[in-house]
Amino acid sequence: MEEEKIEAAREPLLATKQERPKKNKYALGCGVLASMTTILMGYHVAVMSGAQKYMQEDLGITDTQIEILSGVINVYSLAGSLAAGYTSDWIGRRATIILASIIFFVGAVIMSFATNFAILMTGRFVAGMAMGYALMIAPVYTSEISPASMRGFLSSLPEVFINSGVLLSYVSNLAFSGFPINLGWRLMFGIAAIPPAFFACAVLFMPESPRWLVMKGRLGEARSVLVKTSDSPEEAEARLQDIKDAVGIPLEINGDVVEVPKTEKNEENVWKDMFIRSTPAVKRIIATVLILQFFQQASGIDSVVLYTPRVLEKAGLKTDTQLLGATILIGVAKVGSILVATFTSDRLGRRFLFLVSVGGMIISLIVLGLGIEIIEWTHEEDFSWVGVVCILAAVAFVMSFSIGLGPLAWVYSSEILPLRIRGQGASLGTAMNRIISGVVTMTFISLYQAITVAGSFFLYAGIAAMSWVFIYFCLPETKGRSLEDIEVLFAK
Repeated sequence: MEEEKIEAAREPLLATKQERPKKNKYALGCGVLASMTTILMGYHVAVMSGAQKYMQEDLGITDTQIEILSGVINVYSLAGSLAAGYTSDWIGRRATIILASIIFFVGAVIMSFATNFAILMTGRFVAGMAMGYALMIAPVYTSEISPASMRGFLSSLPEVFINSGVLLSYVSNLAFSGFPINLGWRLMFGIAAIPPAFFACAVLFMPESPRWLVMKGRLGEARSVLVKTSDSPEEAEARLQDIKDAVGIPLEINGDVVEVPKTEKNEENVWKDMFIRSTPAVKRIIATVLILQFFQQASGIDSVVLYTPRVLEKAGLKTDTQLLGATILIGVAKVGSILVATFTSDRLGRRFLFLVSVGGMIISLIVLGLGIEIIEWTHEEDFSWVGVVCILAAVAFVMSFSIGLGPLAWVYSSEILPLRIRGQGASLGTAMNRIISGVVTMTFISLYQAITVAGSFFLYAGIAAMSWVFIYFCLPETKGRSLEDIEVLFAK
């Protein structure tokens, strides 16, 4: 009987989707504010690209220590991403975003005043904690606040802002490169302490996630938020019914504040729901999230982002202005191309963009590897046509990554996880992403010293090819479906 009621409530929702409603401006504003925190994540990761040279000269840091500082922030973010799942379920999604901004501020201050490797590591740990929080909570909040008609668009915003942060870090590298060595790199890190204060204040004007409100029995507040963030009153009611059903609240209960049934699903048994007593569909979902996040990072994007100046040196660029200027070009291409996924994923679908994206990455990595190999063979020291090819291949690689695998791995992961395990499941996926990112960035210098730079890119191309096969055979299309419907796809 209850299933019939849910289906009846969904009928207006389906009709609404077919009418292709206008963008919900209130949901858009909430998604933008929540996602802007991830600017700081992109900034903290990529600022090392241009700062590392000056840090080495000022503090006498070795290549090995640079590798550690570049990659360890991703490992440190594990603590933040795992804690964010519990925190977001305890104090709410909105308060968790504010907490992430505060931690980002502290990390930036510590890094800018560091005088040795140990203090730098402390600053990277704090910033890594904030990264983990931001990386987990922004996609979850935006997917939960979004109407189905624009969920792909809004859920892509965190990746847009991450890449905007990367670009800003490249601009910062160039802007402060002319300062005295002991001051320039500190300003590169210190300027990142300014945005968190703005973000923390702005988030106070956002509503709480309607799904979290229902989990706490606050149906009146949840209904109010859903009305504002849905394309129609009928859709708002259908979304509320779906969430109540997922939480375990009987559909006939409609008070403003109700008692949530004290079932095992509402207590400390989420991990059992995920791994021990889960359905085959849930197991497939968890496996999909972990594998997709693995491939997103194992294909080598962070090596290009963090070590662009070193790679471009191999292509023949020599001066700091040339290297940092070309790095900015790559950053602009990365930010611009990610808008393709943002504006088209709800029309073209996730699978299509995934396959095009990874296909482009494979070709770009092979061309980049061949170009650098030719330079090594010919011992060409000056910038030549091969260098141009290498730069274009690097640009094509980041563009290919950004139209699909980069943003949509987060969109797809956040939307396929059922509500009852979404917080912890998203944390687990984020942990996988950060572990692999840390491994890739902390081994790139050692890797290319062992198998050459070209060999490293050929290795990444092979991993990207495996990800294409996985996506083609294992990922169903999710565009236009409600979050509560998606689990059915993985049951087939």
